[in-house]
Amino acid sequence: MNPLNSTPTPPPGEGSTAPSRGSVAIVGAGPGAPDLLTLRAARLIGEAEVLVWTDSLVNPQIAALAPATCEQIRTSTLILEAVLEVILERATAGQRVVRLHDGDPCLYGALAEQICRLADAGIEVEVVPGISAYQATAAALNAELTIPGLVQTIVLSRTGGRTGVPETESLERLAALRASLCLYLSARHVEEVQAELLRHYPADTPVAIGYRVSWPDQWLTVVPLSQMAQVSRERKLIRTTLYVVSPALAGPAQARSKLYSASHQHLFRVGAPEDGPQPTGAAVA
Repeated sequence: MNPLNSTPTPPPGEGSTAPSRGSVAIVGAGPGAPDLLTLRAARLIGEAEVLVWTDSLVNPQIAALAPATCEQIRTSTLILEAVLEVILERATAGQRVVRLHDGDPCLYGALAEQICRLADAGIEVEVVPGISAYQATAAALNAELTIPGLVQTIVLSRTGGRTGVPETESLERLAALRASLCLYLSARHVEEVQAELLRHYPADTPVAIGYRVSWPDQWLTVVPLSQMAQVSRERKLIRTTLYVVSPALAGPAQARSKLYSASHQHLFRVGAPEDGPQPTGAAVA
C-alpha cells in the first residue's frame, strides 16, 4: 500500500498510462554480404520490432533477417528529420528500434546528428560497428594495406563534392602523404581526383576500384593510377564505389614485419639473432 494515499501501487507495466521507454540501436550492416555482419548486429536485427533501414545502400537480405512481425521503414526517399521523427515516435512508444546503416555508422552516416537529436529527447543509443568497404576490398584482394618499409598509414577520406572537406584535409594534402588512401563518395569527380593524385603518386601506383564490394554483383579490379578515371567512366561508376590507392597493392611484400622476426623480443617471446635458432623454452607467438 502507498502510505500517502492508501492506493495500491501497481506493479511496473500494469495500470500505468505512461509508455515504457524503448531502445534504439544504430547498427552497421557492413559492406553488403549478410555473413559479414557482426554477431551483435545480427542479434539486434533479429530482435528488432522496428527496422529503419537505408534501402538504397543496404542489402535487402540483411533486412530480411528481421522478424516477420517487425515493422520495416525504408529511408531512401526520406530526409534525416523524417527518419528521426519515426525513430523517436517508435522508441517513445516502447519499441525496440534498429537503425540500419550501410558499412560502419561512424563513416559518412550522419551518426553525430542522430545521436544528438536522440539525446535531446532523452533516448540512449547503442552503436554497433560494421565492417567498412575498404576492409572488404582489401580482403577480397588478399591484400595488406600496411607493408613494412613501404606504407604504414591508411587514410579514409572523400573528395569535396557538395559536402566539402576542411581545407586542412584537402585531397592535395592527403595525397602528399602517399599513404594507402581510401576514397569514398568520389566516383562522380574521378577525373579531378585522378589529376590531383598524379601530382603526388607515380602514374603506375595501383588503384583498386571496388563497386558494391561483397554483393552478388560485385565488380573489383586493380588498375594503374593513370587509368583510374578511364576505367571508372567505361564502367559508368557514379555511386557505391570505393577507390583504394596504395603502393601496397603492387604485389607480394618483400619486407618482413619486425613483430614476427626471430630477433624481435617482446613480453611473450625472447628475442634471438635473425638467422640463429629460437632460444630453448621460448614461447611461440
